[in-house]
Amino acid sequence: MDSSVALIDYGAGNLHSVHNALNAVGANVTVTADADVVRKASRIVLPGVGAFKACGNGLRAVPGMVEALEDRVKNGGAPFLGICVGMQLLATRGLEHGSHEGLGWIPGEVKRITPHDPAIKIPHMGWNDIALMPHAKEHTVVEAGEAYFLHSYHFVAEDPYHVTALTDHGEGLVAAVTRGNICGVQYHPEKSQGFGLATLTRFLEWKP
Repeated sequence: MDSSVALIDYGAGNLHSVHNALNAVGANVTVTADADVVRKASRIVLPGVGAFKACGNGLRAVPGMVEALEDRVKNGGAPFLGICVGMQLLATRGLEHGSHEGLGWIPGEVKRITPHDPAIKIPHMGWNDIALMPHAKEHTVVEAGEAYFLHSYHFVAEDPYHVTALTDHGEGLVAAVTRGNICGVQYHPEKSQGFGLATLTRFLEWKP
């Protein structure tokens, strides 16, 4: 198991809880806002809470960070895990209070959850089931189970093959996306008790 992880600090993530969860599964975690550290990292985790625009702006405000992520993840093949808004930033754009550019690593848009049933409350908050897509057996980070969610916007992927798991909140919502060495989960592993810790353990063992 490769336990060396760079946890990106850009002012928009639940760093303390994610750091503690990674430590709990034996990761050697470096919390960093240093692009040079990211370029040398074995594995990278991008957390995120709040609005898509604020998170995107925060990430781009860290000198050289987006370029370092491109070099190490897209070009260098380092295993990457995005959590909540960190997962949503993988999209082409987010449509929260206007249209805002994402990293564009997994084509798609982040749109507001709009259930047909007005009794369905937004945000989607609390524990919910996760179901794997049929093709997800080739990916090893996410498994079926129950996890904790908190979000009002959801990832709509252009290619269904990039969707590895769904949850249901008045409609099917993307719970996880994967493309090559890039994985994102909408749920919070750090708040999902044993299921979440198992996700992080599998991420440390992942060899995409």
